[in-house]
Amino acid sequence: MASGTYDLGLETVRNDEALGLQRRAIYTHPGTGAETRLLTITQRHRNRPVTLDEAFDRLAESRAALLVNQRSGRAAVRLPAPSLMLDDGEIERRVRLLRLMESHNVSLPSMAESHWVEADRERFAAAWRGELAEVPAFTDSTIHIVAGLLLPIWKRLPNESTRVCRLQTDEGERVIGRKVPPAWVANALAADAPSLTPGEALAAVMDGRAILDLAEGLQLRRVRAMGANRIELTGFTDAMRERLAAYGLFHEIISWKLRMFVPTDATGTGILAKLLARFPVERIGEREAA
Repeated sequence: MASGTYDLGLETVRNDEALGLQRRAIYTHPGTGAETRLLTITQRHRNRPVTLDEAFDRLAESRAALLVNQRSGRAAVRLPAPSLMLDDGEIERRVRLLRLMESHNVSLPSMAESHWVEADRERFAAAWRGELAEVPAFTDSTIHIVAGLLLPIWKRLPNESTRVCRLQTDEGERVIGRKVPPAWVANALAADAPSLTPGEALAAVMDGRAILDLAEGLQLRRVRAMGANRIELTGFTDAMRERLAAYGLFHEIISWKLRMFVPTDATGTGILAKLLARFPVERIGEREAA
């Protein structure tokens, strides 16, 4: 509801350029021969970051402020956000951080423990322009849609999302079906394709619906830490720390506990490739998105 997609209904998949479309039959009805097809669409979107002027315009809102992260040097605009009632009945007060390409809500206690500090316009503008220069013109992504005959396998589709999508290919073909997460696709095709590419693995974990069990007891999952979504690696031993750091994973001590994370920026795919080459995926689990 906060993101504005609660009542979205039928979603039209839009892209600036379709890079590829793969089809695969995953079920054939024994009586009619009708097929259920898995469509894998690689698409390219033009990035539309928030401009500096748009960021300054948000200062007109009540209690808005310009922030810069002392550790990362990133910039954000702090905006008011609705409070949240927790399971124990306590009210959690929150703020919204508007970033260059995204926005998310953060609790006030998490903000107090973070490295965000208020900044003047000059410092904020320098940080914002620096980030803006790093944003590529386009971003490639992959989505999966199950189309064709759906009713016989409806119960096999993931329960946490029943979003129906439609798209039109460059050749004019119109497709309508259910969007499914990469983790479900990997399990559905486990007999033929037991592993994910590093890019697909990164997307599956960041989506929040996949948990990757790796060799030697390691596990990758999305967590909320220090007010941001991160990919955490758990199950590592002290003997593994030096090797994991050499791959590019970084560590932080949070609540007196050492935790290791895979970067979620442009370097994440390459670092994850090194990790999966040494500790391959053994199982892909699904969970409801946080």
